[in-house]
This record gives sequence, C-alpha cells and structure tokens, in this order.
Amino acid sequence: MNQTNSIVIVPETLHLVQQWVVDNWMNLAARLVAALALLFVGRWVAVMTARVLGRILERRQVDGTIVSFVRNIASVAMTVFVLIAVLGTLGIPTASFVAVLGAAGLAVGLALQGSLSNFAAGFLLILFRPFKKGDFIDAAGTSGLVEEMQIFSTILNTPDNKRVIIPNAKLTADRIINFSTLPTRRVDLTFGVSYSDDLRKVKEVLGRVVSEDPRVLPDPAPRIAVLGLGDSSVNFTVRVWVNAPDFWDVTFDLNEKVKLTFDVEGITIPFPQRVVHMQRAGE
Repeated sequence: MNQTNSIVIVPETLHLVQQWVVDNWMNLAARLVAALALLFVGRWVAVMTARVLGRILERRQVDGTIVSFVRNIASVAMTVFVLIAVLGTLGIPTASFVAVLGAAGLAVGLALQGSLSNFAAGFLLILFRPFKKGDFIDAAGTSGLVEEMQIFSTILNTPDNKRVIIPNAKLTADRIINFSTLPTRRVDLTFGVSYSDDLRKVKEVLGRVVSEDPRVLPDPAPRIAVLGLGDSSVNFTVRVWVNAPDFWDVTFDLNEKVKLTFDVEGITIPFPQRVVHMQRAGE
C-alpha cells in the first residue's frame, strides 16, 4: 500500500498567525522604517566621517597609501556598527552576533600578531612623524632616503641604490636618526701633522682652506684646534657648519684640499712607524 506524506495546515493556527500580523503590522512597519532610516543615515555618517578623517591626514601630509587605508578602515568599522544597530532596531538579538564578531576578531588578531604590531607602529609613525618622505634617516641598522611609508613597513633607498623594506615595528623599537630635520649640520674632520711642523702655520693653513670654501657657513664660526697629541702626530680638529645638503660634498672636498695644500706648504702628514732592533743570537 502506498502512503502519501502531506502537510496539514490547521486552520486555527493559520488564523492565529494572520491575526498576529494584523495586530502588529504597524509596529513592524515602524521598526522597518526606523531600520531603513538608521541604515541610510548611519551609512552617510560613516562615509562623511571617513572622508573628513582622510582630509585631516592629507593636511598633515601623510602618505596617500596610508590615507586611503585609514579612510577605508574607518568606513568599514562604522558600517559594521551601523548594521548591528539596524539589527537591534528590527528586534533581532545582537548579543550572539557581537560575541561571534569578538571571537573572530580575537582569532584573527592572534594569527596576525606580528602584522598588527607593524600596523600599530605605522599609526605611531603617522602620529608623531619622526620622519617624512624624502628625509635621510638611520634606523634599524640601515641608512637611506625615505621612499615610501606604508601601513606595515617603510621603504628606504640606500646611498648605493639598494631598496630596503623595514617593518614598522622595528623602526619604533629602535632609535631613529633623522639627518634632514634640521637645516644645517656640522662637519667634523681630523688631520694629523708631524711633531716637527709649526703648529701656528698648520692652524693658519687650515683656516685659509676653510675660508676659501663658500659652502662653509660663517655662523656658527668654524673651529680649528689641537685635538690631541698622538703617538706619531699632532692631531687637529676642524669643525665647520654647512647646509645639510652640502654635508658630504664639503666633507670630501675639504679632505682633498687640505692634503693638496699641505703638500704645497711642506706640511707633513705622518703615518705610524715602528722601529725594530735586530739582535744576533749570543750577543
């Protein structure tokens, strides 16, 4: 015998459902309208807030990649909060939904702990701005020109044209030396001369070489003095101030000019010497 399964709808149950809808349709409609209004207004507020935040970062001359990322993160985060509020307005319990989001966020955070530390370090770099694009810095054991500040890392171009990518967490965990922040730098040079040379003449020659270089700033005034008495030489220190972009050119040129001038003036630059006495066996 064939048996046929069928769904039997009790008329009384259908009548109760219809009656409940009729009695509560105004409440449902009001909740739906409020939820739609909250969705549209909340979305508009999220977009405008992200846009204002982006403009603030642009005024602070933050890298465009970072501005775009921060704007998107702010927009997504606020949209999530708006959706949770909309669900609550419709009468849907959101406690479990928030708990699931929290657990998922914790799991992702543990999985991406290193990346999140670099992300947080990137925000610290944006906030305190120890350097900007185009600055020459020494950080995390690398010296180079800042090419780009990204969310998780900073890109440096070294003087020998190598590209180095440094995680932002390493930058904030170590010292950062910025050579481009201040407009001037001091060039420190040391020259050794023979003990038989006239120290007054040496000082006069060094002063003349320094004064002939137009890149040397008059204020602060150049400083030329005896630094110390070495094992085989009297060491002079030459300290001059220059504009930051001229630092290396002045360093190279002064070393060359001092050597050439010393040769012309008969000033000796000694080198370490060692006297060895040979003694025959039995003597």
